[in-house]
Amino acid sequence: MLVLALDTTTRTGSVAIVRDTRVLVERAGDPARTHAERLPQEILSLVGEAGVPLSAVDVFAVASGPGSFTGLRIGISTIQGLAFASGRSVVPVSALEALAEWASGDLSSGRIVGVWTDAYRREVFSALYRVGDAAQYSPARVAEIEGPTAGDPAATLARWAGQGRVPDLWVGDGAVLYAAAVGARGPVVPSPALSGAIGLMAAHPARAGAASDPSRVQPLYVRRPDAELARERRAGDDQSPRTRK
Repeated sequence: MLVLALDTTTRTGSVAIVRDTRVLVERAGDPARTHAERLPQEILSLVGEAGVPLSAVDVFAVASGPGSFTGLRIGISTIQGLAFASGRSVVPVSALEALAEWASGDLSSGRIVGVWTDAYRREVFSALYRVGDAAQYSPARVAEIEGPTAGDPAATLARWAGQGRVPDLWVGDGAVLYAAAVGARGPVVPSPALSGAIGLMAAHPARAGAASDPSRVQPLYVRRPDAELARERRAGDDQSPRTRK
């Protein structure tokens, strides 16, 4: 099975071509240019490097979030367009789960992976996973203990510690950014290019017939966009007594 996978949850992002259990080629993006400027040319360049035409792709995979709101919209719409044009399906993959899968490679069963990615506003997108004894990137490899949330790093750590769930390993750019909060509670691993892991994960549901119609893929925002919050604040100001005078 040939999978084309895309990650636009970060400014750098990445694109990969995966065949069955092997990443044929994976390339990180140029963070100096926006996703809108780089896509779909990066994808066309990658399939050329891999020596496979887009028509040979069996299924498309995309990081559904959380991450940059603009990046998510561009990434998902790009993959939807390619899937519609070729009559293929799409597998959306949580970027947090993909990070946990990637980080679980050298961990034994029962270990806990904490994922922190930078959510800006001095917050992190976080999730907690327990490693199983299944093969890496298979559906049973990591089990979600706490699903995706957004919040203050110190408060997130305090909650996990209070539940007796301090990770054995931390992964993500948020973990690196707030390494001082993590302290000596476990090693911190930076985020890799993630599209290869996304493609490897997507192959399993695709083979099981669980890929989605492109129109049904939705972004995993976790929290509401800044633009939506700003509209509500403006609407509230318009309704204030001072404004109505």
